[in-house]
Amino acid sequence: MAKPKTIGSGEIHAAIERLAQAISQRHPAPAKLLLLGIANGGVELARRLTASLPKGSPAKAGTLDISFHRDDIGRHPIPKEFAPTHIPVDVNGATVVLVDDVLFSGRTVKAALDELFDHGRPAKVELAILVDRGGRRMPFAPDYCGLTITAQENEKVVVALNAADRKKDSITVRPN
Repeated sequence: MAKPKTIGSGEIHAAIERLAQAISQRHPAPAKLLLLGIANGGVELARRLTASLPKGSPAKAGTLDISFHRDDIGRHPIPKEFAPTHIPVDVNGATVVLVDDVLFSGRTVKAALDELFDHGRPAKVELAILVDRGGRRMPFAPDYCGLTITAQENEKVVVALNAADRKKDSITVRPN
C-alpha cells in the first residue's frame, strides 16, 4: 500500500493568499461579487478568501448546497449534517465565484451551477479551486487554482481546513 502524501498548512495558506490576490486583481472594484462555497468542502475556503480580499471589498461569502443536484444521490445519500444554501444577496447580475476544495471529475461543479441558476441569473460565473487533481470527465477548468496535484484514479485527495486552528490545515493524497 502506498504511503499517503501530505501538504502542510504553510503551503495551503500561501495557495489561499494567491487565490485571493488573483480574484482581487481580476475584480478590483466589484459592484456585486459573491464567493459561494460549495458545501461542504468549499464553505471554509470561501470564508477565508472573502476575508483575505482587500479591506473595504464589498464581496460577500455564501454557501451552495448541491445535495439535490448530484447525479449520484442514490450512491451518496444526503448527509445528516449539511450546510444549506445561503446566498447573502441577489445573484441576478452578480459576478459569482464558485469555490471548492478539490476539482476532480467536474460533476460537483455541474451540480453547483444547477443550484446557482435555481436562484437567478448571474452576470458571470467563475470557479476557484484550492486543489486541481486532474481527471476531468466534464469540460470544466478553474479560473483560479491554488495547487495542482497529480493523483491517480485510485487515490483520494482529502482537504482539511480547520476553522478553529489553521495550523492544523492539511491536504492528504491517500489510497481510496
